Amino acid sequence: MTLIIAALLAPFILLTFCFGLEVFTGLRPLPEIPIDDQRASAVVIVPAHNEGAILADRLARLKDAVGESARILVVADNCSDSTADIARSLAVEVIERNDDERRGKGFALDFAKRSLLSAPPAVVLIVDADCMIDGDSITRLINRCVATQSPCQATNLQAPALQASPAVQLSTFAFFIKNVIRQRALERLAGRVHLLGTGMALPWSIFERSDLATSSIVEDLKLGQELAQAGHAPKFIEDATIWSNAETERNTLSQRSRWEGGFLQNALSAGPKYLLGSILRADLRGAWAAINLMIPPFALLLLLDFVALMLGVAASWFAGAGLWPTLLLAAAIVVAFLALALAWRAGGSRFVTLAGLARVPFYLIWKLPLYLGFARGRAPKEWLRTGRGDL
Repeated sequence: MTLIIAALLAPFILLTFCFGLEVFTGLRPLPEIPIDDQRASAVVIVPAHNEGAILADRLARLKDAVGESARILVVADNCSDSTADIARSLAVEVIERNDDERRGKGFALDFAKRSLLSAPPAVVLIVDADCMIDGDSITRLINRCVATQSPCQATNLQAPALQASPAVQLSTFAFFIKNVIRQRALERLAGRVHLLGTGMALPWSIFERSDLATSSIVEDLKLGQELAQAGHAPKFIEDATIWSNAETERNTLSQRSRWEGGFLQNALSAGPKYLLGSILRADLRGAWAAINLMIPPFALLLLLDFVALMLGVAASWFAGAGLWPTLLLAAAIVVAFLALALAWRAGGSRFVTLAGLARVPFYLIWKLPLYLGFARGRAPKEWLRTGRGDL
């Protein structure tokens, strides 16, 4: 019985320990890389679906940041509002796409790619319509993309909202863990990072060959995996930063539902395959990247760990199974929490207060219906635009 319990708990022990190790590994910033003066033609693609409420402000800021370093191309994708007219009024290039059957950001990017074929740039940057980026970050992304001839991903953060509800604070903290701490760890341990859909730059030669026309709701994650498998590992440009406003509490749950549902589908379909392939090639860095793909979002991981702990305790109490597998899982959970506490001290305190951290159990309860919905097969299957509150 003890060995059966150990086998059942082994995946949770492994993934929780790996999560903790990643967070420990990502506590320190990456070394700064000197930026050479790399002159190259660039286009900033802005996919926009019904963004009329915020587009004028975001696009004006983007124009100021870009200056003369790049062109801006707005893709008004399946819009029923004034998105295209607003973009034209700001004197940027605009293309409109209407296709009710092929919906999603991937199709919008593929449409932009085809529109650029006659006069392609050296570098393509992708900036979501609700995001903000400064001129130095754009310059760093373009320069590093040209210098490495690799996809490059900026630091992608949500603006701190310490006056918002604990749920929103914890969501922005989770964003920091995923998009900063664990990206640093991936760069160090696997030599690659995830593409995050916005604040990313790709050489035209790679962008042109990429399979973008997909309805996947995690098209950015899949694109990064495919490019890494093809020998074009995405790089993390930590000193380039792109921001979006924190979401409202209602939209936080909607957005997490979209992303986490797609992430879990991808983890189940791609993670084991990539792990097996890496093991057969004796590729330790690839194996770590595959394990990273299979680590659930921490809230879900913790809920699963709790259920697994109860299973281990029950098996020990009622069936006489040994307690050591349960103790190993408990130790992994302690390691993960200690790592998160250090991450809070290493920058996470900008996003969540101590009082907010104390609300973690309520945050898990708040997200429980989301995960029960996933278990019943109710994960979102299309690209959703969710509004963000102004800060």
